[in-house]
Amino acid sequence: MDPLGAPSQFVDVDSLPGWSDACEAKQLDCHQSPVEKAQVDVRSPFPYRKDINEKIILWKGDIALLNCTAIVNTSNETLTDKNPVSESIFMHAGPDLKDELQKLKGCRTGEAKLTKGFNLAARFIIHTVGPKYKSRYRTAAESSLYSCYRNVLQLAKEQAMCSVGFCVINTLKRCYPLEDATHIALRTVRRFLEIHGETLEKVVFAVSELEEVTYQKLLPLYFPRSLEEEIQSLPYLPADIGNAEGEPVVPERQIRITEKPGVPGDASDEEGLEADLSFIGSHAFARMEGDVDKQRRLILQGQLSEAALQKQHQRNYNRWLCQARAEDLSDIASLKALYQTGVDNCGHTVMVVVGRNIPVTLIDMEKALLYFIHVMDHIAVKEYVLVYFHTLTNYYNQLDSNFLKKLYDVVDAKYKRNLKALYFVHPTFRSKVSAWFFTTFTVSGLKDKIHYVESLQQLFTAIPPEQIDLPPFVLEYDARENGPYYSSYPPSPDL
Repeated sequence: MDPLGAPSQFVDVDSLPGWSDACEAKQLDCHQSPVEKAQVDVRSPFPYRKDINEKIILWKGDIALLNCTAIVNTSNETLTDKNPVSESIFMHAGPDLKDELQKLKGCRTGEAKLTKGFNLAARFIIHTVGPKYKSRYRTAAESSLYSCYRNVLQLAKEQAMCSVGFCVINTLKRCYPLEDATHIALRTVRRFLEIHGETLEKVVFAVSELEEVTYQKLLPLYFPRSLEEEIQSLPYLPADIGNAEGEPVVPERQIRITEKPGVPGDASDEEGLEADLSFIGSHAFARMEGDVDKQRRLILQGQLSEAALQKQHQRNYNRWLCQARAEDLSDIASLKALYQTGVDNCGHTVMVVVGRNIPVTLIDMEKALLYFIHVMDHIAVKEYVLVYFHTLTNYYNQLDSNFLKKLYDVVDAKYKRNLKALYFVHPTFRSKVSAWFFTTFTVSGLKDKIHYVESLQQLFTAIPPEQIDLPPFVLEYDARENGPYYSSYPPSPDL
């Protein structure tokens, strides 16, 4: 504790200059010719975003002195590593931190675990374990380091943290090349802020003098401060920029299954073989499923047990999930048709589906299915509810029953088990009839979970209004149909 009247040793995150506030963007230090003006239309996969840049801070200093919601500690699997970052955090946090860490019983590589900050200015400490780097196992190391950053950010999002201070997670003991690690750190944070930017106000990269040089060099690639800097940075981006979340993409892991893999015309009935991509159809369903009719025939003949069927279904779902993580789904994400909001009265996570934002006839619905899996996979591990706004939908927004059946068949059992309720908001008579036929004759187990909601007042009895982000047109429609009371409720700024 600082003596009364003495200046605090801690550094307030709000007092630090942001990346967007830095002096005029500098030209990249290179000997190649400058970018021609004619190339201005060629955009970077990490375009200039002032709103994202305002959340980024590069700070040279001791992370243990940072006053923000949480700081990151890099350690080993037993959380006892002695490196400069950990030692400073332990010294400033006090002895209670060691006692707390013993309760965690270690941390696996790529995981993130939370403790209180104790005597630190930061309220929390997020502990993570970076990978040991060997060139022959580079792919595994990249994936593990990505998981470190992603899991820290996900934990911050789940705990509604305002600001997070990152140390450089890879340590000298673990031999991860600094520049390679920095690429993964920056692109993972960038992609997370693109998707979940509203959940974090500040992300601080706390670096040493040596690390600062590398971060200064690479930050413009992922957080360009002007259109000019974006264009200048484009040639220096690495070949692998990850998927839509920044996760490393490994082509040889993208296993696709088709009915007849290999050379066209091959009559073999074997399934699950890897094939050259040039021989694989472009249809997502064809790529990722085997012969469903054959499987069902085997079940009827008693040749496939229920356990074998479940195992086959799990394999198929995992292939969908792998494909979802590898695809660029930013165009589907931009529709804002599916998003996570707060919790209901029972503490269940609330997921919102906005029917009017799904232009069925204009988008690739297979990519929409991939996006649903991509977003919902980590949500469905816990109990959740779906709120579907049918408000002002028309023919162009109607989801085909075949698509819904495919979705229901593809998703993992956890989706169905942990779905506690589906609130169908502002249904029409026709939509009720369609839903009844679908849940009665097409799928089972869903009918009892559907609740038709005629007004937002009914919805708010299950989900508090402050726990759900409502599209403005839904509020306007409800106010028009059910009275002006709801017109005063503030709409979500992001919709």
